[in-house]
Amino acid sequence: MAHDVVDLMDALRIQTAILGGYDWGGRSANIVAALWPERCKGLVSVSGYLIGSQEAGKVPLPPKAEYQWWYQFYFATERGRAGYDKYRHDFARLIWQLASPKWNFDEATFDRSAAAFDNPDHVDIVIHNYRWRLGAPGEARYEDLEKRLAAAPNIAVPTITLEGDANGAPHPEPAAYAHKFSGKYTHRTITGGVGHNLPQEAPQAFAQAIMDVARF
Repeated sequence: MAHDVVDLMDALRIQTAILGGYDWGGRSANIVAALWPERCKGLVSVSGYLIGSQEAGKVPLPPKAEYQWWYQFYFATERGRAGYDKYRHDFARLIWQLASPKWNFDEATFDRSAAAFDNPDHVDIVIHNYRWRLGAPGEARYEDLEKRLAAAPNIAVPTITLEGDANGAPHPEPAAYAHKFSGKYTHRTITGGVGHNLPQEAPQAFAQAIMDVARF
């Protein structure tokens, strides 16, 4: 997906851009900033340093942390694939509620995002993403890039990391990743019951970080 970002920038003739996001989008933005820093003016990353690898995925976590990834193990089974395909809307609503326990989103808000779940490729992409983390084969053409990412490279572009004060999804503490940002860097915790989907739950804070990192 990070490679897709660069390809999209090429197609749009955008040489450099400020990248920001959370979860999969944040991970993609982190990877572009690490591997193609000449294309990234600045980075706004929710939940900090999000570069992972299959090597990192081999390391067992404490039981409480493993419990938070219950759906990753569910998706590793064929029953999980079938269950997600059948109940994708119910599953996503549950994840929203668990990851952002204080976000009182309405059905119209959920339905606008849920329309994307009906994409015919959606289930295959989601299932492979999580199975890859547990060792499923990826695409051979990205192996060299994956080796570089497995080394957990530092990110040198100007960066602001953000975290909501009510994020119910698995996430590291800011102090655990601050050293991975070797350029100008600051962290902000956004208060007020903000959960995992910080750009949507606190859009003003997210937009302000984009504008501020542009002035770094």
